[in-house]
Amino acid sequence: MKIPVLVHSDIFLTDNPGLIKTLRAKAEAGAKIRIPLGDPASREVTRRSEEEGIGRGTLAVKVRNALAFFKPLADTGHAEIRCHRTTLHNSTHRFDDEMLANAHVHVHGFMAAHAPVLHLRRLSRGDLVETYAESFQGVWDDAKPPKW
Repeated sequence: MKIPVLVHSDIFLTDNPGLIKTLRAKAEAGAKIRIPLGDPASREVTRRSEEEGIGRGTLAVKVRNALAFFKPLADTGHAEIRCHRTTLHNSTHRFDDEMLANAHVHVHGFMAAHAPVLHLRRLSRGDLVETYAESFQGVWDDAKPPKW
């Protein structure tokens, strides 16, 4: 099982106190968990924060909170966490052949949480999930370990 998550902060995930335990159990069962978060010091995170209308440094604070939330999972070796400097037009959450894609680009001026989410499935024909998976890989390859 693969659980790659490509986001800036996904701070809403921290509202689920059982998430770390669930992800740890998935990893212990063999899941490969990779989470590239936005680099809180990057101009891309600052720009996205301004575009969402939440203030210049707000998204960076959310990213730092998400890093603190996921750190125990990384410390135990149950997930790989990196920071990216990508202008994200979509956040993606993939679970094997199913994916949620949050399309930020379609709602400029709104927080990502208010953007449409597409539920996609890998089919024998069609390559939309594969396109997003390749995009994830490119961001992952360029991402760096976080400065905890």
